[in-house]
Amino acid sequence: MSGTEKKFVLNLPLKVILTQEGASHFIGHKKKLMRFRLADNTEEYGISLNPFSPQSVQSMIMLDYISKIEISLSEFVSSRQEVMDLSKTVVYSILYKQFDRQIFSELIKCDVVRKFNRANPSQLIDDKTKISDAQLRLTLANKDDLIQHARKDILDPVWESIMANRDYSPEDKNIYLLMTEKLLNRQNLMNWYIITKFYRSQGFDQMNQAIQDLLYVYMEKSRVAEYISILLMELALSSENTNLRKEAKQMYSGVEDLDSLMFDPEVRTKIISELKRKHEQVSISWKLGGGSTAIGKQGRLQITLYNKEDEFQEVKHNIEQKSAADLEKRSLIDFYREIPESQGGTDLGMYYFSYLDDACKKVGVKFESIVNQFASSDLTVINLVFNF
Repeated sequence: MSGTEKKFVLNLPLKVILTQEGASHFIGHKKKLMRFRLADNTEEYGISLNPFSPQSVQSMIMLDYISKIEISLSEFVSSRQEVMDLSKTVVYSILYKQFDRQIFSELIKCDVVRKFNRANPSQLIDDKTKISDAQLRLTLANKDDLIQHARKDILDPVWESIMANRDYSPEDKNIYLLMTEKLLNRQNLMNWYIITKFYRSQGFDQMNQAIQDLLYVYMEKSRVAEYISILLMELALSSENTNLRKEAKQMYSGVEDLDSLMFDPEVRTKIISELKRKHEQVSISWKLGGGSTAIGKQGRLQITLYNKEDEFQEVKHNIEQKSAADLEKRSLIDFYREIPESQGGTDLGMYYFSYLDDACKKVGVKFESIVNQFASSDLTVINLVFNF
């Protein structure tokens, strides 16, 4: 299989909030940081991207440069696929990083590494070993053939197993073949240093088996990315429709059948234009779990959807967050059950939620949903928390 990927760009107004490492990198490259007011009414520094390539965002996540990403739109229908692609990019990036960390943890446990450490106490390879990327690149510079042979020995049995599995559809097989290749290709230099160092050694089979076992685990986890993007889009469209309906009541007061009216493309365009003029937007943020030093939280992802109205409501929301006087918290499934039938789409939302919940349980991804609602402001904040 080829490691080449189709390059494309997404047109979304991205606010990228940087970690300390990310800020240092951009400041060091003379990039002026912007000050953003986010949907939760906090202020952060970062960079704005529009358009952008998913690969560039993924690279920054892999380097621990990003702490949060946020987008705000008045309507999501026209950007549906792009928002879903962005969501999958974030989830895949976290999976790649978690796979990378877990591989390193398994490699240093292998007997061949422990034997080497006993014989070479001044050259220990363990969780405290620090070798710069520059030095690792120099060490691996002439080992391309060795890396390719090792990659083939690791992947071939996994691919044969995938192709022989009758429970997988042709689409599943293609997805798993590509995902296992991507997982292996995105390992950091330190992992490849260890693999190539012991590739020809007796005992490499244990190392090989450990990598293959994790490839199976993470190729299954990768399917969750699709389910997350579908549920997120359902939630965004539901919030968008709520805002459209509210605005339609104001613009076309007295009309009884607003739903039929909103199906008129011209009317819908006018309502969306008015929402944009008033800066009434739905915001989605992806908060990444703490960077390289946040032990135990590296695999955490919090996706938050805010349905806000205007600046006055944001200030009101901020005050209410501190006092928590009228805050109601419940699970997303409870939230769906309590939505009036007249708003429609609730069965579909519950279906997506149940499907995602079940998919997460099957692959050992911890998933929690919390909906906060502020009665006095009609503000709804939906949190989807994952630990991969």
